Order: sequence, then structure tokens, then C-alpha cells
Amino acid sequence: MNVKLYNQPLEQIGAELTLEFVSSKTLEAHPHHALLTQAGFKAEQEQLCALHEHRLLICGIDKEESDELYRSAMAVAVKAAMNYAYTSLKCAQYSAERFCALIEGVVLGSYKFESYKSEPKPSQLSEVIFSHENNDGSSNDFDALEAVLNRTLIIAKATNFVRNLVNQTPDDMTPQQMAVTADALATSNNLECTILDVNGLEDEKMFAMLSVGRGSAHPPRLIHLAYKPENPKKVITLVGKGLTYDSGGLSLKAATSMVTMKMDKAGGCAVMGMIKAISELELDIEVHAFVGAVENMISGNAYKPDDVLRAKNGKTIEVRNTDAEGRLVLADVLGYAQENVKADYLFDFATLTGACMVALGPYTTGVMGHNEALKHSFIEAGASAGEYCGMLPFNRHLKKLIKSDLADVCNVSSKPYGGAITAALFLDNFIDEDMKEKWVHFDIAGSAYTESAWDVHTYGGTGAGVRMTLNWLMEHCK
Repeated sequence: MNVKLYNQPLEQIGAELTLEFVSSKTLEAHPHHALLTQAGFKAEQEQLCALHEHRLLICGIDKEESDELYRSAMAVAVKAAMNYAYTSLKCAQYSAERFCALIEGVVLGSYKFESYKSEPKPSQLSEVIFSHENNDGSSNDFDALEAVLNRTLIIAKATNFVRNLVNQTPDDMTPQQMAVTADALATSNNLECTILDVNGLEDEKMFAMLSVGRGSAHPPRLIHLAYKPENPKKVITLVGKGLTYDSGGLSLKAATSMVTMKMDKAGGCAVMGMIKAISELELDIEVHAFVGAVENMISGNAYKPDDVLRAKNGKTIEVRNTDAEGRLVLADVLGYAQENVKADYLFDFATLTGACMVALGPYTTGVMGHNEALKHSFIEAGASAGEYCGMLPFNRHLKKLIKSDLADVCNVSSKPYGGAITAALFLDNFIDEDMKEKWVHFDIAGSAYTESAWDVHTYGGTGAGVRMTLNWLMEHCK
């Protein structure tokens, strides 16, 4: 969808359909109030009424000061307009502060993934045009709005880039293909790219990650993308879990639980999308994105419950469940990342635990770590960006549940409670002491994928983490 900004009043912009947002407060004063009332329109949130004879699409809004409600309302309106025969839609501003939310509503709400459809159904709607003026006729600074447009389009398109990667099937997006995709991104965005194959992983003593991939016909890859501007203000390390498919290994998942497991690479895809946007925004920070791309399958060579693995940092791990594989991959990737980059902050993103969904629901990212202020800053960044986040607290008693009598640590808890937290506490074993206060773990198991549309999200990958992290970086790394 093309999104444009014109330095013209709305009435002077040529478009086939006009979108207006109306609240219960403004409904009575609307020129078509009688017609809207006759149609049963009450200006409830995201309620739509199309007045085709006037080339108008009216969308209800509950709170006129809420970015979140405008974002979701715009997404609903654009989806509706895509089902009509109009080719263009125009809309006024609803204060300059709302513009970012409206753009995201268009770009994210209009997203469709139809690569596997034999007969895709393209929409005739091809462009959405915004006036620089507000709906009440007051004016905004055009240059400031244009800057918001350019920045928001980069971030929203990077989010859709992540969605595309997540939605690809495990047969198409293997660990090798994920590495090929990263290499292509590096070429197009002038990034540095390093790929480690099995031999490279063995040289680096990344035996936990290697063990997870042992049962698959598709060998693992370690991906390292780097964006290095001159004289950066900060150095940021992003780590992503890239399980291109997770069968559960020998601790085999139930058949219904295997469906959607292509999404287990969402953390790795997210950090690739983040560094894509960072390079295009030309942020003055050095960023390193590390992805552990692995497929967890069954075979005669698969790793087993009762195995003891040695991670890159030398710690040993007792395996009691091969379906707790993501944390094994991250253990090695976190070790490799810290050894190779001395960063100011270390953030990891992973579809790590179903327990996070039990705790926070399917829409919310779990935020964990030692630094309370740092975690709170991400809660705020997520809220501002339209992503739900919730903190899950560490405590020393939960840490006892991953104690092993055989090895340094066990890959699953001895009790079925607090699973998202104990998984994060497992990762804590592979965070260097000097990085403990600089590290945050994001469990995106619930927020990274959806099978029913909500807010700006359609079926499939959501791009969870991208907008939140970009918002945090632009605010805290100035």
C-alpha cells in the first residue's frame, strides 16, 4: 500500500474515497448525522458506515486522544476499503501526534500474505493519501509530518518484512535459507554478514546449538549481521531464536501443537527486521544481530533426554526435555555474541515458552531481566509503539527449580510452575556478570503469531518486538 502526504487541504486532494473518524461527541454535528443515525451508526470503536453516494467511509472512535484506538481503527477502515472497488483513499490528520498511529494502521492493517495462494486476490485500493491539515481545518508543519511519515514507513515495512519471514513454511525457510536471506539483506542494506556452518559451530564449541540440530536433514547456521556507523553513541547486541521448525525432538509435541511451529523462528526474524530498519533510519548506534537458525527434528541421530551438553561458555546442561530446545540454542548464541561484541546492552527475543502465554495471554510479550529501570523503560516503549508488554519477576527460589544433580543446570524446571521465568533464569546462566544489568529477555511466544486477526494484525506473524525496540532505541540511544 502506497502512503502519501500532500501539502494540501483535504478537499483539494483527488481521491475516490474519503475516510473520516467520528466519535460520539462529534457525531451530532456531522453533516450526515441524520443519514448515519438512520444507518444505525453510533460511533462505537471501529464501527464502520459507508456512505457510497457521498464517497465517504465513516469509522467510529471511542477516545479521540488515544493513539492505540486510532491505529486499530485505521487498520479496520483500510481492510474494509480494500474490499471495495476504490483505488484511492484520503484522510485528514487528527493532530500531528496521531499521524504515526494512522500510518501504522494503513501499512500493518493492509498486510496480506498470499505467497502460497494459487490465485491471490489483489485489492484495487493502491494508495492512501493524507492531508497536512487536521480534520478541523487547522494546519500542521508539513516538514515535521513528512519526517514522521518517512520514519514510520521504514519501521512498519520492516515489521512486514519480519511477518513475511515468519509466515514462510519450514520447507522453504530452512536454516540455510535463513542464512541466504540474511546475506541478501546485508547486500541490500550495506551490512556486514558472517555465517557459521556446522564446521564453524564446532570450532566455536557451540555444542548445545549443534545438538539441537543434529536430528535434522537441514544443518544449523549461526548468523551475525552488523551495522557500524562512524562514531556510534552506543553498541547494541540483539539475539534471536531462529527455530525454523520445532517438532519437539524426541520429546515429541502433540500433533496439534506442531501446527504453527514455523513461527518458532520469530525471534530471529525480528532481530533481522530490527537491523534492517536501523540501517535504513541511519541511527547513530552500532548494532549486531545474532540468529541461531536451527531445525529441531527426530532421527536416529537426534539428541536425547538424559544427554549432558556443554555450552560455549563451558557450562554443562542436563537435558530432560528436547522440546525445551530454544534455550539451548540461545545459550550458545548468547555466549558467542558476548565473546565477539562488547555491547552497552544485550537484548534477546524468543518464542520461548507456552507458559508466557498462560501468564500474560496471547497478545503480550514477557519482559524479564535483573535491571528494573531498564525493564520499565521497555514497558513504556512498548506502550508507546502499540505493543503490549508485561514484566515477570525473577526470584532466587525459582532458580532452584532448574538445579541439576548431574550437570551445572537443567534445561527444564522440576515443577510445572513459572515456566517462562525459569526459562529466562536458565538463560541467565549464560549471561556474563558484567552484562547482567544490561540484559533483557523478551518472550514473544504469545505475541509473535496469531491465528485470528486483532488490532493491526492479520493471520500469521505479527512482527512482535520490532516497533517496541526501534522506539526504545530512538529514545534511549540519542
